[in-house]
Amino acid sequence: MCGIIGIVANSPVNQALYDGLTVLQHRGQDAAGIMTCDHGRLHLRKENGLVRDVFQSEHMVRLRGNMGIGHVRYPTAGCSSAAEAQPFYVNSPYGIALAHNGNLTNAETLKEEVFRDDLRHINTSSDSEILLNVLAHELQRHGKLRIDESDLFEAVAGVHRRCRGAYAVVALIPNYGIVAFRDPAGIRPLVVGRRITEQGADYVVASESVTIDALGFELLRDVAPGEAIFFAKDGHMHARQCAEQPVASPCIFEYVYFARPDSIIDGISVHKARLRMGEKLAKKIQRVMPDHDIDVVIPIPDTSRTAALQLSYELGIVYREGFIKNRYIGRTFIMPGQKERKKSVRQKLNAIDLEFRGKNVLLVDDSIVRGTTSKQIVQMARDAGANKVYFASAAPPVRYPNVYGIDMPTSLELIGSGRDETDIAREIGADGLIYQDLDDLVDAVLHKRSPSIRRFDCSVFNGEYVTGDITPEYLARLEAGRSDGAKMAREREENANIDLHNDT
Repeated sequence: MCGIIGIVANSPVNQALYDGLTVLQHRGQDAAGIMTCDHGRLHLRKENGLVRDVFQSEHMVRLRGNMGIGHVRYPTAGCSSAAEAQPFYVNSPYGIALAHNGNLTNAETLKEEVFRDDLRHINTSSDSEILLNVLAHELQRHGKLRIDESDLFEAVAGVHRRCRGAYAVVALIPNYGIVAFRDPAGIRPLVVGRRITEQGADYVVASESVTIDALGFELLRDVAPGEAIFFAKDGHMHARQCAEQPVASPCIFEYVYFARPDSIIDGISVHKARLRMGEKLAKKIQRVMPDHDIDVVIPIPDTSRTAALQLSYELGIVYREGFIKNRYIGRTFIMPGQKERKKSVRQKLNAIDLEFRGKNVLLVDDSIVRGTTSKQIVQMARDAGANKVYFASAAPPVRYPNVYGIDMPTSLELIGSGRDETDIAREIGADGLIYQDLDDLVDAVLHKRSPSIRRFDCSVFNGEYVTGDITPEYLARLEAGRSDGAKMAREREENANIDLHNDT
């Protein structure tokens, strides 16, 4: 999962790109990058780290120009080196820079095609570089010195024919503008905003609508699944549907965890969806625990607060903030390895003893993925003096790997895989465990408010992958390449290469 942004304006965009990336920081904390264009010349800064650390004053002044793109990375494949930070760039044809959120499920096949048929070299293990080269090749097919929006849309249609999986993309082409597009299923989000100035119209495209709000733009709409939108440097916007059979299938986990609550994705308020998750979960607790002895509802900050508040209201039970969060520790789930996740939980949260001591506590979280955080938090509640500790998840059990850009790569690392609720409760040390039902989650998110959405990608809960190309063999390869063990091996290799470089 990553965050992307692109801006075409009538004034310098460096500060707006920086501000937009800080708003999207929750989507990736591993690396950040910005590329701008000034009179045909590209300027790039990218590095590992948070936005505030990657961009200093001396970098910002060099990012000149009235159009640019930005990216914050959360790695699911490849490695975490600065070389794999985005945007990526290829000089032929026309010079193209690209930032990508998602994951290509046919990346290995494409990589071979790009080398054998397109005669292009891929220099990293990132599928985003593969996608960039596919787009470049599709544009080069025209063999034209000058291109227009029709050529761009035909190239995006070629990308749709060749690429499988999830991709929301912003691509900058010097002397032309920025093209943004979304995969035919619309798995990853992408929204468009506009601001009218005395000089004309400025446009922004970003992963979440909260970015558009924060920058003072008006939210126009979502980029439709399969659609491409071209923002020309002269201030005009062009749009075309480029996929043959688009079917809106957004990732439901965006609403559960990833997106900020003040975002609107595909016409659905994330905040209201989470309120309804809490309402549905409360009704299930009333069904399965009609004689419950819960004294207090306590959320696990931050994502679960909205659902927990509504749940407590529906149950008529006191809501209390029982954990204080260290704001300077990143989101545990999107840290790149299990070692970092384990280490960070107690650094991140501290319990307020008086809210736990002698009470039967219901802890509410948005979801349970590996169970590492949940187990430690249950123990923290007990250490703070809780009498009983119940645990509720606003999402169903996560039982299957995610293949569309979320770091859930192997069933063996998912606590919900092969275990029932009793087993999971025992594993995390809870006195009782209540999961949201999948039908209730879908109803909570959809709630008849977005008729364009026919379905959600719920693959992490039900194993049904909306792109229809996921086989057991693919999942086995994914597990081998993206498990925590594989990441640790790559980290050791990277460190060895660094040590060798330092020795020489």
